[in-house]
Amino acid sequence: MGTGFENNDLIAKLPQEGVHCYPANAQQIKTRRIVTCVLMVVFIALAAVFFFMTNKQIILAAISLVAFIITLLVFAQTFLIAKFRVAVDYNEKKLVLRYRFSLIEIPFDTFDAREGEPDKAEEMLNNATNQGSVTKYLVLDNVFDEACYQTSSKDLASKEDFDQLMKESFAIADAYGARNSEDAIKPNTDGRGKKDIGPTDLNEDEISDIVDEVTEEHKNSK
Repeated sequence: MGTGFENNDLIAKLPQEGVHCYPANAQQIKTRRIVTCVLMVVFIALAAVFFFMTNKQIILAAISLVAFIITLLVFAQTFLIAKFRVAVDYNEKKLVLRYRFSLIEIPFDTFDAREGEPDKAEEMLNNATNQGSVTKYLVLDNVFDEACYQTSSKDLASKEDFDQLMKESFAIADAYGARNSEDAIKPNTDGRGKKDIGPTDLNEDEISDIVDEVTEEHKNSK
């Protein structure tokens, strides 16, 4: 499905076959595995305590068991993002993103790329911890969808990987010109446009929220 805005000369300059895979940051993977392993032990222990205590707390045991399953899935997902978080598939002419437990596919002829920016929380954290390194952001967009996806230089295995992904993404977007389609959903700058979604898995903050929820439920049950 072409949009009619393709530049055949630029398309000819792109690789015509092969798959370029960009794995996740190794430190990020290691941290996530450690956190999820600890939480899995905590949640399964809580589930056992709540279920086998004299006054059984079935609901709390079920919540703990669900939390254990979630952390187990996050742990398993680390092995997938170690293979790739973003992949550029020149054989099938598409980008593939890992977002939580899904694979998001964006065909070249509906794809756009642009530089992204951190949200307010990330910006404050970057400013507080910045020690000379600058985090770069890249938006990967299906121009006909309301949502678009953002990754950063700290999400991928290396800065060189991120720079190469950005170079490839811009080259593909320029060659296929999907952004020029009159049917493309244009991002706005007034906060009401497309929503950027980071192509990440369940992060440590979300897991911590689960811990807080279980702890609060336990306190309330006393």
